[in-house]
Amino acid sequence: MTQISETKQKVKFYQTGTLTAGNRLLDEEHRTVQATTDRSNSLDSGHRACQGCGEALGARFAIDAAMRATNNQLIAANATGCLEVFTTPYPETAWSIPWVHSLFGNASAVAAGIAAALKAKGRDDVRVIAQGGDGGTTDIGFGCLSGMFDRNDDVLYICYNNEAYMNTGVQRSSATPGAARTATTMPVGEMPGNDFATGKNVPLIAMAHEIPYVATASVHDLHDLEHKVTKAMSFHGARYIEIHVPCPLGWGSKPGDTIKIARLAVESGMFPLFEAEHGEVTGVTKIRRQQPVSAYLKLQRRFAHVFKKGNEAQLEALQAIADRHIKRFDLLSQEGGEA
Repeated sequence: MTQISETKQKVKFYQTGTLTAGNRLLDEEHRTVQATTDRSNSLDSGHRACQGCGEALGARFAIDAAMRATNNQLIAANATGCLEVFTTPYPETAWSIPWVHSLFGNASAVAAGIAAALKAKGRDDVRVIAQGGDGGTTDIGFGCLSGMFDRNDDVLYICYNNEAYMNTGVQRSSATPGAARTATTMPVGEMPGNDFATGKNVPLIAMAHEIPYVATASVHDLHDLEHKVTKAMSFHGARYIEIHVPCPLGWGSKPGDTIKIARLAVESGMFPLFEAEHGEVTGVTKIRRQQPVSAYLKLQRRFAHVFKKGNEAQLEALQAIADRHIKRFDLLSQEGGEA
């Protein structure tokens, strides 16, 4: 009989194959923060997120992981956006941590100010997080964010990327994919939906600043998300994590498909998962079995026009983007391949 290494958990056959994020059948050191009785519940129940909201799930896991990593010594600055609106309808709040709502575009500057104040007071035991959606990060707050990177402020910035301005009516942001339907990129004309020749990739821009740590994560892999947030809190200086968070309302998807869609975004190559330190990629999440981009798009009404006759070039362009990501980050596993 093969001897089991002491560093690995013994197999419990009644849980084999489960993908449950907070499985209490796992050995304690392998459990997510949500499966432990000492979790902080930083984003508590009672908020008003939509059913299937990827952002609510991502924020809950990210902030609880950061709380555990800092011994519950954490302050958060939150940009205007969905996360702020559905968690703090006046006069209520779902947050159980020191939390401040900033303007739409200056969360990173506010967080940098908090970090500077803590440094002046000699409080190196309290850490700071800034968070916002893609609109407040890639567009309105981009200048402040770049300044935070440039100064190497001791702040972890978390972007919950749902690929549009969802809170104000699903308008296009610079994180909106090509061909996607939004309220400002309607599916009309010869090239319906969003223009392919627009947008920006903030994780790569963050890497260009050569800050201590950059990572991408997804709500379909919460163990990976927690690991990256925990690792980010082990660094000092500017850090950036972008979490892919599907939005059923803006994407026209079923609330019950949020995790499936997030997984397909990764497995198709549309949203690569990687880590970088000081401008260099240090690790990637390999794709064991590549899925076609069409499998990811079909679950979202915002891409329904892509499958209509005459729009084949758009589907091909989106597949080409995914293939380029896979090649750039060397995402295919040795044992994997196309589906």
